[in-house]
Amino acid sequence: MEQVSQDNIRAFRSAIQESGRIAVVGHTHPDGDALGACTAMALWLSAAGKTVACVLPDTPADNLQFILSPDILYLCNDADAPAAQECIRSCDLVIQLDCNSFSRTEGLEAALKASPARKILIDHHLNPDRDSFDLVFSTPEISSASEFLYWVLKAAGGAVTEAIGTALMTGMTTDTNNFANSVFPSTFQMASELVALGVNRDALLQQLYSSYRENRVRLMGYMQYEGLRVLPGGAAYMILTKDIMTRFDLREGESEGLVNVPLSIGAVKLSVLLKEDDGHFRVSVRSKKGTSAQELALRFFHGGGHENAAGGKVFIGTDIPDAGAAESYVQNALKTFLA
Repeated sequence: MEQVSQDNIRAFRSAIQESGRIAVVGHTHPDGDALGACTAMALWLSAAGKTVACVLPDTPADNLQFILSPDILYLCNDADAPAAQECIRSCDLVIQLDCNSFSRTEGLEAALKASPARKILIDHHLNPDRDSFDLVFSTPEISSASEFLYWVLKAAGGAVTEAIGTALMTGMTTDTNNFANSVFPSTFQMASELVALGVNRDALLQQLYSSYRENRVRLMGYMQYEGLRVLPGGAAYMILTKDIMTRFDLREGESEGLVNVPLSIGAVKLSVLLKEDDGHFRVSVRSKKGTSAQELALRFFHGGGHENAAGGKVFIGTDIPDAGAAESYVQNALKTFLA
């Protein structure tokens, strides 16, 4: 892999050797890939004798808490901003994972920009903000940040333990939707090596896909029956409003995977999920090969991502006058895009 060059690995080792206090940072609303990569990185650094903390913009969703290691300190900006931001201010090194710029950390962005620490980026999204980092590992031709980190750590030396491997396998599994998208030969090689290392994939899948609350299952059924809209031309969308989330007592992370469901319809090649938040809708876009989720997100939702998996936002007050206008906005976006 070109991006894991020996020069980069030497610079990576040197930065770690010269640092005592390290902050490992992930993106806002951390998903399984961000949590898996951050946890694995922190465990690897801790084994090397470093003082390390995972600093996250938001508290992880309940259904992903199992990824967190009891041996690692996690500081979440939404729960304890002073501690999270002080960690960034006082550290010698920042390692940012699974997001291509400081802006994807939202509430941590100002602290990261102001920090005098050296900064390393390890990411698989397009268009990394190279000017903000001292060292960049970047490639979109890989399944996940967790897989990319696996190859970086192997090249850098030091043990990839079963605990580190479990975190990385979890991150890769969630970002590929359990090997359904963005899978490369290296992805299967990583998975094979980690299973041989002792990672219990059956237990991992049980945690990821068979441990939801009843509320989530009922919501998924409701949204498919009442909320799914299929447009001519091969697009589908769903809008998850605050009222629906309240009705089903939905928690953060419990709508994960919903956007993929319409793609099981043969005629649907593009699926969009809008989830209402304070002042905006969070947008998830998924597509089949040959249709660009990334382009749709860039053109209409202030976002980006990968060719078949992207995201963005619709802002209330600028893009739309009120939450009720979200449906007409997404309909027009899809019709224009597919015209």
